[in-house]
Amino acid sequence: MPTDKNIELTISDGHAPAPPKAAKKILDVAYDLFYRRGIRAIGVDEIVRRAGVTKPSLYRSFPSKDELAASYLRRYDLEFWGRFDEAVNAHPGDPRAQIGAFLTRIGKRTQMPEYRGCGMTNAAVEYPERGHPARVVSEDNKQELRRRLRAMAAAMGAGDADTLGDGLLLLIEGAYISGQLFGLGGPAQSVARNADLLIEASLKK
Repeated sequence: MPTDKNIELTISDGHAPAPPKAAKKILDVAYDLFYRRGIRAIGVDEIVRRAGVTKPSLYRSFPSKDELAASYLRRYDLEFWGRFDEAVNAHPGDPRAQIGAFLTRIGKRTQMPEYRGCGMTNAAVEYPERGHPARVVSEDNKQELRRRLRAMAAAMGAGDADTLGDGLLLLIEGAYISGQLFGLGGPAQSVARNADLLIEASLKK
């Protein structure tokens, strides 16, 4: 996984990458704009203008806008798993509490005025074509989330762990979308409670 220190890339024409500070500035601006307004809606001209750099500087760091979008999502991926792992580490050995803690945070985030859902989900909708760099990062994130939720459901002792894990994933994705549709006071605020009801029903079978 790339970090802010190694996001700059060397492109095939032999040009040296832009200085790390410029590359970070470009990615910082792109991250904010892509999340708030969507990837396709933002052009490289606006990114370089807001970042205070030149267009050649951008392309020395990111060979294409598609690669810049993928770099944005790689950073998003790191932050996503950081939040997930915080919830897991706060409740060692208790997957039900871990899921509850993670979803409680999601529910609270959906109530914020600037909430725009999940960047991964949004990118997958924007880029339906298989193999697109942004979609590949999004798909990998979702596949890993599905794997982890199924494993946590199994650790809880669910008779049909895969179905429970998938049900939790559907609740999460629903919260991402409904958070944007309803905003403050919407159904996404109760995603943790609904997940716990689903878990309880699954464990009784």
